[in-house]
Amino acid sequence: MSKTISPFTKAQLIPQEETLEILKKKGDLYIGIPKETHFQEKRVCLTPDAVSALVSNGHRVMIESGAGEGANFKDKDYSEAGAEVTNDTAKVYSNPIILKVEPPSVDEIKLINPQTLLISALQLKTQSKKYFEALASKRITALAFEFIKDEEGTYPAVRALSEIAGTASILIASELLSNVNGGNGLMMGNISGVPPTEVVIIGAGTVGEFAARSAIGLGANIKVFDNSLTKLRRLQSILGRNIYTSTLQPKNLIKALKRCDVAIGAVRGTNRAPIIVTENMVRNMKTGAVIIDVSIDMGGCFETSEVTNHDQQTHEVHGVKHYCVPNIPARYSRTASVSISNIFTPYLLKIAEDGGIENAIRFDKGLKNGLYFYHGILTNRSVADWFGLDYSDANLLIF
Repeated sequence: MSKTISPFTKAQLIPQEETLEILKKKGDLYIGIPKETHFQEKRVCLTPDAVSALVSNGHRVMIESGAGEGANFKDKDYSEAGAEVTNDTAKVYSNPIILKVEPPSVDEIKLINPQTLLISALQLKTQSKKYFEALASKRITALAFEFIKDEEGTYPAVRALSEIAGTASILIASELLSNVNGGNGLMMGNISGVPPTEVVIIGAGTVGEFAARSAIGLGANIKVFDNSLTKLRRLQSILGRNIYTSTLQPKNLIKALKRCDVAIGAVRGTNRAPIIVTENMVRNMKTGAVIIDVSIDMGGCFETSEVTNHDQQTHEVHGVKHYCVPNIPARYSRTASVSISNIFTPYLLKIAEDGGIENAIRFDKGLKNGLYFYHGILTNRSVADWFGLDYSDANLLIF
């Protein structure tokens, strides 16, 4: 007979004494919100209104002085909402729950107490092995808010930020087309007797949908390309009008890019965004045309794209202006902060109602989906495969 392979030890397979579950009662949360130190990150994860809601429910919030300044929230606003404002960074990191927009740096993890609950973005593509080793050494439980699912099986944080990025892409293009910013002097509007601005949108996901909404609202002509007929059909249905849609056929795409004034790249990939537009296609575009590559955080879908930032926003290739800033929502920090805060607040209240993170994860599959560290044990297979680390299935740790 072949040897039986089991994930359990011999001792664990011996019948155990039965234990009854003790229902946990509502607990009080002690939340720390440090100031974001990541390059050009101006968002904050809780607004003063959200803090007020949490404090009203008996929870305590400690925020580092100046944490909300980038989103135009003053320390006074947080103080009046019931938060404790402090200049002591270490004191903020000593709280049992840490909320951040960007993942903490390795130096910041050193300030976190063992067994802390960390809720932030993960941004897997920008992380290093040291980050996960540091979390493991502190036995931290970590949730990545971009992986949390709602009741409908969608990712609320990703969708919210994609909505902002999609709308922003058209607003940014409109700015870059104006004379003030060295553009062609075109207005993104349907003026009587003047041909409307031509916009090409590559990708019919959430970013593409909101880019299309904004472009139509400003009076532009749009052409949407995507290889998913389902997404193109859904987009037509949502917009409530017939628009030009096409699969990614080179002939149609080349023709559309030659005539367009603005091209929006909104394509996602598994490990990297696929390159849809080659350098030769860009070379044939109008002089002074604008490219907004929203996919740049995954490598970009234009071959000529290079990462830019909020200070040096554009670079020019073959007479075409490229805007390739990875963190577009940070440009509209207050709107993005309110949007993130609306996602965080109900989950925090739910964690408290369930009596702690263990119970909340046990009963909420969507919240469990965001878990990537549980008391220092890696529970995310994607992270394990990416960095060659050992992992355990969360379902074997949380019953």
